[in-house]
Amino acid sequence: MIDVADILPHRYPMLLVDRVLDIEPGRRVTAVKAITRNEPWYADAAAVSSSDGAAYPPALLVESWAQAAGLVFGIEQPNPDVLAGRVMLLGSLSDVEFHRPVLPGDVLEHRVRVARAVGETVIFEGECVVGGELVFTVSRMVVAYRPAGVLREAGGEQRT
Repeated sequence: MIDVADILPHRYPMLLVDRVLDIEPGRRVTAVKAITRNEPWYADAAAVSSSDGAAYPPALLVESWAQAAGLVFGIEQPNPDVLAGRVMLLGSLSDVEFHRPVLPGDVLEHRVRVARAVGETVIFEGECVVGGELVFTVSRMVVAYRPAGVLREAGGEQRT
């Protein structure tokens, strides 16, 4: 079994992938995220009680899918410490289409495929489904992998 926390640097509350169902390193992954009312975004109980307020934030849906994408190459070069190793940098997202809201109790199934890889730049595509029903699609996500050391300022100082 793959422990996602051994591969990605994210931690609570921003580790948004629970489990890997299937992975072909360098090519594709299927991963899941269970949505519960216990998540920090649902701290306002009044908002969660209305059907409009219970929808999981779309930005976090995409973040969760992007974390699943990070597993495709991360499984071969795990980076649980973002200050070392390679860092996955988001370049762009294109044609993200949302088809239905996600609610507490839903289990997201992220399906991510590598469309193209050129050197340290990778283009991902895929979708997210809940119970076989399409939640959203991503036509293209471009990321670049860079060594953490080159992202720091000269002299080792970091911005705060």
